[in-house]
Amino acid sequence: MPAPPGGLGEQPRGRALPKHPPHRAGAPSGAGRAPAVGRAPPAALGAGTHTHTHTNTPPSSTASPFPPPVLPQTAAKMLLLLLGIIVLHVTVLVLLFVSTIVSQWLVNGGQTADLWQNCSSGAIFQCLTSSTNEWLQSVQAMMILSIIFSVLSLFLFFCQLFTLTKGGRFYITGIFQILAGLCVMSGAAIFTVRHTDWHQASENTSYGFAYILAWLAFPLALASGIVYVILRKRE
Repeated sequence: MPAPPGGLGEQPRGRALPKHPPHRAGAPSGAGRAPAVGRAPPAALGAGTHTHTHTNTPPSSTASPFPPPVLPQTAAKMLLLLLGIIVLHVTVLVLLFVSTIVSQWLVNGGQTADLWQNCSSGAIFQCLTSSTNEWLQSVQAMMILSIIFSVLSLFLFFCQLFTLTKGGRFYITGIFQILAGLCVMSGAAIFTVRHTDWHQASENTSYGFAYILAWLAFPLALASGIVYVILRKRE
C-alpha cells in the first residue's frame, strides 16, 4: 500500500532543505556567516579607526601654542646690561665717599684741606677742625645728601627689580640718582666759588684729587639716573 503524500517517512517533493556546511574544528563559529547588512566587518572597522587616528596626528612642524624660550644670547645681553648698570652705580658711590671723606680738596705744599679739617704734613702731622663758615657747611650738607640719595637709589633699584611689573620704568630710582648728581654738583660749585674765603689763593695752592673726583661723580650720577628712567623691566 503506498504511503500517503504527507506521511512521516517521506519529505514533500519540490522543497529542498537548506544545507549548512559542515563545522570544521578550529574555525571560528562565525567564519561561514556573511556580515550583516549595514554593518562593516570588525576588521574593516578596526582598519578605519587606525587610519583616522593616524591622519589626525599633528606633524612635528606645527607651531607650539606656548611662546618660544628666550634665546641664550638675549639673556646674556640683559645680564650684561644689568651688571653694567650696577657697576656704574657702585662707581658713583665710591667716588662720592672718597671725595667726601679724603682730605684732598685743596693742596698747598705740605698742607691739605677738605670739608672737615685742615691737615699739615710737616715735621709733625696734625689736623685742625675746618672753618665753620656757612658756605662750607652747605658744601658738607650737599655731599652728605648726595651719598644718601645714591644709596637710596641703589636700594630702590633692587626693590623695583623684583616688584615692578613687566614694562614698568624705574622712575623713582632714577629721580633719586639724579638728585644725588645735582647735590654733588651744587657742593662742588659752591666750594669752587667760595674756597678763597677760607684759604687765600696763591701760586702753590691747587685743587686735590678729591675735588676732581667730586666733579667726576656728577656726570656719572646724572647718566646713571637717566639710564634708570629710560630702562624698562623685562621678564
